[in-house]
Amino acid sequence: MKKEETIDFHIKSCWHSISRMYNQKANMEGITTSMGFVLINIHSIEGTAATKIAPMMGLETRSLTRILKTMEEKGLIRKSPDPTDKRSVRIFLTNLGKEKKSAAVQTINNFNQKIRHALTDEELKSFFSLFKKINQVIQEIQKS
Repeated sequence: MKKEETIDFHIKSCWHSISRMYNQKANMEGITTSMGFVLINIHSIEGTAATKIAPMMGLETRSLTRILKTMEEKGLIRKSPDPTDKRSVRIFLTNLGKEKKSAAVQTINNFNQKIRHALTDEELKSFFSLFKKINQVIQEIQKS
């Protein structure tokens, strides 16, 4: 079977295209795609417990720690002790972080709107159904 005939080739190829597009947009904002995804996962008013962010993004804690350190150095976030649990740290967005979060959300929304405009309702339903089934197969494989 040629690589162009495999399902994973097309998924990976498409994801790399999306990733490159997001990286271009993020670079224009002076951040990385990873930083943009972190910003999106931080509550704009209440902040978010640092321990909650990595699982939401499917990241290792060490990777998130490096990203958060860089984001703090860039003035995108600030860390503060959790008022209810002094052992925990909450991450809050700075004004600059809120600006960059807004840009990240807008980028994602624009991309999704363009895709939704290019597909019929039936194609969109099929797309979501297809990826749901692919994820089910992946879960079954992982169990065995």
